[in-house]
Amino acid sequence: MAAAAASTNGWILGIESSCDETAAAIVRGDGTVLANVIASQIALHGQYGGVVPELASREHLRNIGPVVDAAMREAGCRFADLAAIAVTEGPGLAGALLVGLMYAKGLSFSLGKPLIAVNHLEGHIHAVLLECQRLASPLPEPILALVVSGGHTHLYMAHTEQGSWRYRNVGRTVDDAAGEAFDKVAKLLGLGYPGGPWIDALAVHGDPAAVPFGPIQVKPKAHRRADPETPQFLFSFSGLKTAVLRYVQTHPLQPGIEARRAALAGVPHATPGDALPLCDAETLNLIASFQRAVVDDLLRKTFAAAEAFAARSILVSGGVAANAELRRRFTHTAAERRLPVAFPGRGLSTDNAAMIAAAAWPRLLAGETAAPDLTAEPSLALGR
Repeated sequence: MAAAAASTNGWILGIESSCDETAAAIVRGDGTVLANVIASQIALHGQYGGVVPELASREHLRNIGPVVDAAMREAGCRFADLAAIAVTEGPGLAGALLVGLMYAKGLSFSLGKPLIAVNHLEGHIHAVLLECQRLASPLPEPILALVVSGGHTHLYMAHTEQGSWRYRNVGRTVDDAAGEAFDKVAKLLGLGYPGGPWIDALAVHGDPAAVPFGPIQVKPKAHRRADPETPQFLFSFSGLKTAVLRYVQTHPLQPGIEARRAALAGVPHATPGDALPLCDAETLNLIASFQRAVVDDLLRKTFAAAEAFAARSILVSGGVAANAELRRRFTHTAAERRLPVAFPGRGLSTDNAAMIAAAAWPRLLAGETAAPDLTAEPSLALGR
């Protein structure tokens, strides 16, 4: 298929299996998402308060075929119609990645279709770029991208060069990612998994100034470990998580936590609404103050990086990008600084395959197909 035709009429099948979501999507070259199917494992891993890698791999094996078939049916697409197959090669859980990657390689070989390897982090960036393409509202370049999820808190400068996207990593976390901190604090307080939506929903009922956590500081030794090429904007959320733990230990919250955990365990498909009557004012204040501290840090460093690197726009993506306070405050600060800011739609914030297929399109048009020996890269980096 000619590049010009592929850019508007071709279809890419995207496959994503980096963590605990088995996903397949069909995306057209003009940015139209024809299908975006996700099999979630939240109910399974919620019993353990986090993702169990071995169980995730098993569920991917069980779900990958039916999910791809469902996406093809929803899009009204035949395998012969595909321009290419895109798959996440990393970063992520090794076993989980291999399930999607081996399935995609098998399809590519049997159909004689190009295989495009996509970095999961680039996929999150393209979740926003896909929305901008759909709305015919491109972001001015260079773009500063904050990718903030359960496994990552990174800043990238992004721009196009000869039709391809190029990335420079200018910020990273030195320990827990923001989403991981949400999960661990929610578990500590007897709330559900994943923690982000629970914290987000309950924080509005507390006073965010009640617990003065203060600005998050990265320990000096974290800077000493970094070589001269390491990005200058560093995030750290382990200290904040520890501060929440110490607050719980020094205040009479533990009985309420245990009672809440037991009560929610007896509620099928419990929601934050079920937890609200089980939270006293002090707990709600702690939740609101914790969330405020996380958003403060993300906001402060992202806009400092935007100024330092002369970004002309900002995008925020990843699961934490669905957080209501984060969206509100980023939108307000961006407006004050006259910087365009964009977020993914709620359905594209968490892991999905539409973002993988969208990221694959520029690579396909540039002829950047995967080698036959492609394998999973659990620690795959993005950019230089």
